[in-house]
Amino acid sequence: MPKIWELDFYSRPILDENGKKVWEVLLCETPVVISQDAPLFRFSKFCPSTEVNSIWLQGAIAEAIAAAPIPPTAIRFFRQQMKNMITKSCQDLGIDAVPSRRTIALQGWLEERMAQVYPQDPNYQAAAPTASVRMESAPASLLPDALLGEKWAFVSLAVSDFADLNEWDIGFGEVFPILGEKSLVPELTPESRIPGVIIFSSRATALAAWMSGLDLAFLSIQQERPARLFLETGGCDRWILANIVNAQTLSEAQGFLAAKEKAQQVHFLAVQSNPESASFAGFWLLKQIKLP
Repeated sequence: MPKIWELDFYSRPILDENGKKVWEVLLCETPVVISQDAPLFRFSKFCPSTEVNSIWLQGAIAEAIAAAPIPPTAIRFFRQQMKNMITKSCQDLGIDAVPSRRTIALQGWLEERMAQVYPQDPNYQAAAPTASVRMESAPASLLPDALLGEKWAFVSLAVSDFADLNEWDIGFGEVFPILGEKSLVPELTPESRIPGVIIFSSRATALAAWMSGLDLAFLSIQQERPARLFLETGGCDRWILANIVNAQTLSEAQGFLAAKEKAQQVHFLAVQSNPESASFAGFWLLKQIKLP
């Protein structure tokens, strides 16, 4: 299975002896199992403000690769303003750089460092301003006509239902740890309900294969008319999965959003050929993360 990493390269709330912001690169492995036992690979290195460039970043990534058990084939990143530098550094190393809103492990680590690591530095500056990295979604695109689902439904599963996920018959997909001590969402309990959407299609395999070529981030809902269900992918792409055409479905959509909020924004997208199928052409566990 291809190994994916997540990367952040940006200034931190720490000043050097000249009053300039210290920069830092963070690299971590993307977990792709429902219950993570072994620690994830992590690499961090501070960068002087005078050396912030693609050459320094390329060297840091190469250093991380040399220390890692398995090198990455792709690296996800979320800071749009760093796209050119990150892309060049990765490409020069023969690694794909992927703009992504699926940097779940990285966001948790960054929040941890913001709360526990940087404040311990004597030159920590809590009020040091940082630029927004929020990515606005692009205008929504239609799914290819040949891949439109015939039916879809809102559903939910308990966290405990995912315990045997490794035994499920899944064609395409990606998950992350929500079980065990190394869960990326420790607030969830075995009884927590995870909301989801299932799409039923006679071309389920083709639809799931097409989706697997995207970097799936999360599902969103536009409640005002025309009410719609969207699939958010990559750094800012958005696809119309379905139109919400009546009051009952809108009510179900609102219930989905409420359940998603309660589940710490964790949810899932599944693709099946029909409601009676025992297999999934596609299954993705998703989490809408709040970027800094």
